[in-house]
Amino acid sequence: MSDFFSATQVSAARESLHKIRESMRGTIKGKDTVLDQVLTALVAGGHVLIEDLPGVGKTTLAYALARSMDCVFSRVQFTSDLLPSDVTGVAIYDETIKEFVFKKGPVFANIVLADEINRATPKTQSSLLEVMDRGKVTVDGQAHAVGAPFMVFATQNPVDYEGTFPLPESQMDRFLMRLHMGYPQAADELEILRSTRTGYDAIAMEPVVTRSDILQLQQLALHVFIEDSVLDYILRIVGATRTEADFRAGVSVRGGLALKHAAQARALLEGRDFVVPEDVATLAVPVLAHRLTLVRPVSDGMEERRLVVATLKRIVSAVPPPV
Repeated sequence: MSDFFSATQVSAARESLHKIRESMRGTIKGKDTVLDQVLTALVAGGHVLIEDLPGVGKTTLAYALARSMDCVFSRVQFTSDLLPSDVTGVAIYDETIKEFVFKKGPVFANIVLADEINRATPKTQSSLLEVMDRGKVTVDGQAHAVGAPFMVFATQNPVDYEGTFPLPESQMDRFLMRLHMGYPQAADELEILRSTRTGYDAIAMEPVVTRSDILQLQQLALHVFIEDSVLDYILRIVGATRTEADFRAGVSVRGGLALKHAAQARALLEGRDFVVPEDVATLAVPVLAHRLTLVRPVSDGMEERRLVVATLKRIVSAVPPPV
């Protein structure tokens, strides 16, 4: 046990995360791996990009997480005519007090769902990505902090690219993970069909943790011990992507840091105050794959992602973990 942690703190952290997972499992059926990845991203203080077909539960996933933590949820449907001020807010002149007053936009929440983010113009996309990075919105020289904790779920349809503005690599790098939900198993889908719920906002869930609990977990994760040999393991995986002939460019320094922070968060999720190589290997694909592009691009988005993931898995399996 490290000097920063006590056995009680580690146990309490794992219990809190277990409560959130079990709460969400009542709504999100048969997606335990996705739930663990989302909780890892939450504890690491990161944002997630979900590339999947419509109607597989992306909005429900984000909403269920917000309700489990008693957090404010906000959903923004990104379209080509959406303006940056529609996301962040705008200063409006108030005649009664004779000065401008800032009216907050939907980004001022704890859990923000940016639905089909690639359908908005690059200028609008960047307005969201700025607040993702800084946790603040700046209007007329005044900085306004958003909610804490703060997490963005951005979605993209990996098939329909007509009329879209793909996120550039520098902006993809802002997301801690890219996730894929997929269709549920038949038994899980049968349970969903039996449900009388008509929409995500009809979900009846009671909070199982508080916002302050999550902020404490995020602080604890920063102090999870990671040995130099495991840091070297991360560095060797990242370095191998930079020399891979199939990739146009390797993982950035930010990507290596993201893998480190995600591994620390997963360790806490597993009830440990130290990182093991398995944490790194398990998270390498969801944390790194969206930061990589092929030398020979493929027109089919799903096929390109499959090829990137397959190459990355080959790299991870070829890099020996520390003993």
